[in-house]
Amino acid sequence: MAAAAGWSSETGSLDFGALQSGYREGALSPPRVVEAVYERIARRGEDNVWIHLIPREAALERARALEAARAAAGGPPDGMPLFGLPFALKDNIDAAGAPTTAGCPEYAYTPEKSAPAAARLIEAGAILIGKTNLDQFATGLVGVRTPYGVPGNALDPRYIPGGSSSGSAVAVAAGLVSFALGTDTAGSGRVPAGFNNIVGLKPTRGLVSISGVVPACRSLDCVSVLALTCADALAALRVMAAEDAADIYSRPAPEGSSLEMPAGTPSGIRVGAPRGDQLAFFGNADAERLFAGALERLAGMGAAVSEIDFGPFREAADLLYGGPWMAERLWAIREFLETRPEAVHPVTRELIEGAKRYSAVDAFDAMYRLEALRREARREWEGEGGGMDVLAVPTTGTIYTIEEVQENQLSLNTNLSYYTNFVNLLDLSALAVPNGFQGNGLPAGVTLIAPAFRDGLLCALGAEFHRRADVPLGATQNALPGGVGA
Repeated sequence: MAAAAGWSSETGSLDFGALQSGYREGALSPPRVVEAVYERIARRGEDNVWIHLIPREAALERARALEAARAAAGGPPDGMPLFGLPFALKDNIDAAGAPTTAGCPEYAYTPEKSAPAAARLIEAGAILIGKTNLDQFATGLVGVRTPYGVPGNALDPRYIPGGSSSGSAVAVAAGLVSFALGTDTAGSGRVPAGFNNIVGLKPTRGLVSISGVVPACRSLDCVSVLALTCADALAALRVMAAEDAADIYSRPAPEGSSLEMPAGTPSGIRVGAPRGDQLAFFGNADAERLFAGALERLAGMGAAVSEIDFGPFREAADLLYGGPWMAERLWAIREFLETRPEAVHPVTRELIEGAKRYSAVDAFDAMYRLEALRREARREWEGEGGGMDVLAVPTTGTIYTIEEVQENQLSLNTNLSYYTNFVNLLDLSALAVPNGFQGNGLPAGVTLIAPAFRDGLLCALGAEFHRRADVPLGATQNALPGGVGA
């Protein structure tokens, strides 16, 4: 109880374990936590993280109702696994009564009901704090394509936060919320997690409903979780995972799969990594060193690490922005783009309008090539030399300053997608995990990737990897629960 009793409104950790133990012990209450959150937000000032904040009094009213329910039940009520946990939504995900902008003020609308993913979190006891900034229409991995100002990286505001789930990542890393939802079509949840020293879970496609989410590429879109720990991210996923008849891409987990972490550290895991000549760090020697260290750490955990041919994965990645899947982004906002082209960010408009050059023949050509690449990638998973259970890659090869990206948006954004774009095209699950810090103080993450419906396994492996990395939580000085420095 001592740790919970000493929880500080200014610096106390918002990880699930810290708050839940405080609530169980009576050392914390939802109103106290919500008051602390709004005080922290006020102290940060105009940080460009939020597009819409829930009014303080409305959040407190919700917190007081939860506290009354706790008092009546003699503890956190059953059926509320996320009791009293403050969270944020990327502003392309609907919350009833709050505007959804998708990063474009002229596009804004106010939904009458929340997206199922958000609604399930609220039913589980979580407290919505606000809607966060993003690369407009979730198009970009940089976090600068927004009319609402760039939310600076939580560790150094001169650097990009990553995108498109920029505000969600910074809110978690800065200790403003316990977790946040993003979306991840091409890396939009993993990249900002890596840049802000937090966890980014991109679930198996279809596990979480994308109803009530402004589409980017509807056939590939995923709601993702940004959190301080792997266990926290998986707990949020367990609440959200459910079939949704209104979502044509929703699908159930097959029998035998699990969203629970296996007990103990997974043993005998086969980890594949790209061959050395297939790795790209864009001149960043620190990132290269840290990834080599990550592979050594995985081996030290008992994993069998071997090189694989990354070629099929890279070629599949190039199809997402260099092929007719861009037409899905055009489909998503075509009417708005036709009537209000001036309202769309110039870089976003250039990318999406470029999809007009693709024909139906191009689409089928790309679909056939993707199917061939899926077969080639499957051979790497099954491998004559033993194959792999998990693919480990750098989350990104490097990071850039805001100024660098503003001067050269397209090619630098492409560099950031080197290890991300193939994941949904090849129907894989992925988890971005902190890995350590470069000499400039910026983090470099690792992403663990597995076939669909291996989300629990990924989080178990990621949790042990994170523990051994011995890094603080996000941009705070709080230690990882159970970590080396805890």
